[in-house]
Amino acid sequence: MIRVHSYESLGTYDGPGIRLVVFLQGCNFRCLYCANPDTIDAKGESKETSPEEILKMAVSQKPFFGKKGGITFSGGEPTFQARELIPLFRSLKEAGIHICVDTNGSIWNEDVKTLLTLADLVLLDVKEFNNDRHRKLTARSNEQTLKTAAWLEENQKPFWLRYVLVQGYSYFREDIEAMGEHFKNYQMIERVEILPYHTLGVHKYEAMSLEYQLKDVKCNTPEQLEEAKALFEQIFQDCLRQLMKKNHSLHAVLGEYCHL
Repeated sequence: MIRVHSYESLGTYDGPGIRLVVFLQGCNFRCLYCANPDTIDAKGESKETSPEEILKMAVSQKPFFGKKGGITFSGGEPTFQARELIPLFRSLKEAGIHICVDTNGSIWNEDVKTLLTLADLVLLDVKEFNNDRHRKLTARSNEQTLKTAAWLEENQKPFWLRYVLVQGYSYFREDIEAMGEHFKNYQMIERVEILPYHTLGVHKYEAMSLEYQLKDVKCNTPEQLEEAKALFEQIFQDCLRQLMKKNHSLHAVLGEYCHL
């Protein structure tokens, strides 16, 4: 059985096209800006769901997916339940449904390796490139995340690089420059996404009687997003050249995401 927190039908922000997004329960990170704190506890409020039920839901929505859409597993952290998800992924592949995994890349074992091999696309969240700042932001190291990125590259698994822009926590030019240098020769990065910081999940902390630790951090302005986009384009120019050669998009969408 798979522990499912919630679903989003006709989602457009977690992978290409129109998607069924499955938010799973349980996460090993403790991100200060987490918009889904109710998904962190592995034993938190969720529904034990059979793979067959999720498969049936995905197949019923397949006509809406079009050529690019499919199903995305988010969370929480999907690889928390890698072993339980493997049979479902195989069934989804047989049904011809495109699979995305939105992951922090920090959990690694044979089940996770099998899961990512079955996925069509990985949305890899790099919270911060500087490991000390990463620990401050998530209470965990980013060492395995970078190793997972290297595995995706070595095994020719397409992935999107995602980065949440938080003033004072993850928006440091030197760290973005170092990240660009690290990934500049990668061939499997299909998109670089700047995810603006937002406070849409603050009410959940209040409902759970938890303190939201970034309450004094301001949301990004359109001007800041444009500035960040220009910075990422400058620093990731080698990677972006590869994107353009593959005819992948290179534009900004202000508001929910800023795509490179």
